[in-house]
This record gives sequence, C-alpha cells and structure tokens, in this order.
Amino acid sequence: MKLVDLAVHLDHGSQCQVGLDLAVVLAQRCEAHLTGVYVDSVPMAPELLAMSASPVLMDTIVEEETERAQKARRRFDDSLNASGVRSSFRRAGGPRFVALSTHARYADLMVISQDDESPAVGGGFADYVVMDCGRPVLIVPYIGAPAPLDGTVVVAWNGSRESARAVNDALPLLLMAQQVDVLVIDPDDTPLYDAALPGADLCEHLARHGLKVEAKVNRGAGGSAGDQLLSHVADVSANLVVMGAYGHSRLREMVLGGVTRHMLQHMTVPVLMSH
Repeated sequence: MKLVDLAVHLDHGSQCQVGLDLAVVLAQRCEAHLTGVYVDSVPMAPELLAMSASPVLMDTIVEEETERAQKARRRFDDSLNASGVRSSFRRAGGPRFVALSTHARYADLMVISQDDESPAVGGGFADYVVMDCGRPVLIVPYIGAPAPLDGTVVVAWNGSRESARAVNDALPLLLMAQQVDVLVIDPDDTPLYDAALPGADLCEHLARHGLKVEAKVNRGAGGSAGDQLLSHVADVSANLVVMGAYGHSRLREMVLGGVTRHMLQHMTVPVLMSH
C-alpha cells in the first residue's frame, strides 16, 4: 500500500509548524496529496453561543475565529510553496479531537504535533485521536523532528493485535528506512514468551518485503518499558518509532502507567501509533 492521501492538523500554536514541516516532506517523498485540517477554537455550536452572547460579542467571536483560520491557512500555504505537493484545506467545527478523528478517516495517515501542554493525566488530544480515528497517526514531538524518516526505524513489538496493526499501517514508511530494528522488551511478559528468538518471525515477514531488519531483545534491562524503548531509540539514533497503542485499557494506563502514555508524554522522535 502506498501513502497517497495524507492529512495534517493545523492550529495557531507554536508546535504546529514542526508537524506541518514533516507532513510536507513526507507528502513530497510519497508524492501524496496533503490536506490541512483546522478546527475552530470555539467548539460551541453557533446557535447555542448566540443564546448566551450579545450580537456584538457574537460577531466579534466569529470574526476572531475566522482570522485565526485564515492565519492557519496562510501558514499551510506558505509551507507548501515550491514543494510541488498537491493540497487542500478544510475548516472543521466541534470538539478538536472529534473533528480530527473524523477527518483522519478520510486519509491514509494523520500527522499531528505533540501537545506540549498535555496534562500528566489525560494525555491531551493526541491520546483520543489515536484511540478513536481508526487510522494510523504520526505524532511529531514539539521539540522537532529529523526529516525525512528514512534512517533507522524502531518497531516496538510485543506480538499484540495493536502492534501488528501498527506494523502493517507503517509498512510504506518502513520501506523507506535504511534499517528496521524490531525491539522486544521483556518477552516473558508478552505473547512471545515461548519464541526461540522473540521478534524473529516478524523480521522474517518484513524481510520478505525487502526490508533490512534485525530483532533486538531487552531482558531485565531495568527501568520501565517506555524508558527502555527511548534508550534504544537514542542508542541507534533512530528517527521513527512504530508501535501499537493501548494494549491495556486506557484507564489502566492512566492510573498505572504504560508505554503508550510514556511515549505520548516523553517522545523524542516521531511516533507512528495505531490502535
């Protein structure tokens, strides 16, 4: 499968540009169409807002939101100048995560920026989009991202349905990589516990697609699985992580912690997640 139809979230926050820049590069590389999706900052329905606001205030709110949407579109257009990427712009209403989840369903991949104001519990809007959209989501850290994504990719593999879905969704990006590491952390706690070499079966599958791939296993390395994953990413200078999201319930990870939540909060490179 090729990535031919990409979407990127646009807003007026400082972190938006890093996601937009990567989305443009990826669209160029894939020769894909790129849709910029802007969600109005005021999610309340206009008819309800009108009931609680004077006509003058209502006009001011609508005018300010229109200006913000136009600014987001100018940023989108400026980023695409001379890129050769085919593009379109959509302005959506409603709660941000609902609107983004909806529009992600009309694309092969949704690119969003990590929310640098996400609470420690709750995860921010990326958390909900990943869970609800039914599409792979590429989350770009607000600290920036290496581009293009064609160096080393780390696949966080535990044999689960979610991780299998993520690998399949990420295959067009994996085919661009120079090296793919299939990383299994503490395999005794996964469905891979009885494998002679955990991750080897997936490596064999990916090798049939022409990938240069190697299984890596961390046993009892200490620290949380999330910390071990980030440590491996740093050790091999990876520029992309592929992983399934929420193999356990989201509530359990909110209370007890988990790899998904850890990566959403502490990612250092772009992370492709599927659920």
